Amino acid sequence: MNENSREFFEKMQEFLPTAKKECCESVREYGEVLETVVIEDIFMPRILDLLAKNENSELLKNMFNYFEEIIDKQDPHLVNIFSTTVLEILGNDKVILDIAKQYMGPKTVSLQIRADRELGRYE
Repeated sequence: MNENSREFFEKMQEFLPTAKKECCESVREYGEVLETVVIEDIFMPRILDLLAKNENSELLKNMFNYFEEIIDKQDPHLVNIFSTTVLEILGNDKVILDIAKQYMGPKTVSLQIRADRELGRYE
């Protein structure tokens, strides 16, 4: 795992402290951080729940601002993982995606649209 990915996982655990224990258990089980597994199975259910409730706008705003930073780093590996997990999952539910778009910056919106197009979805 490269430094940008490591930073991403640490930052996500700061945003979602209840995920820390599960992240540690996942590493124990698999012997390493399986990036897509952790994002899809641990982080995304919490993010989707936050978006569905849309109650903690400050946390969501901070998280989506951080997502813009991830894209700015232009780390192809991290941007690919982010796009194929976080953004594709957000696109699975139009209601959730509409809420998420309230918090997304322009680069995240653009990358999310691209992820949807690559899956054959339309805006």
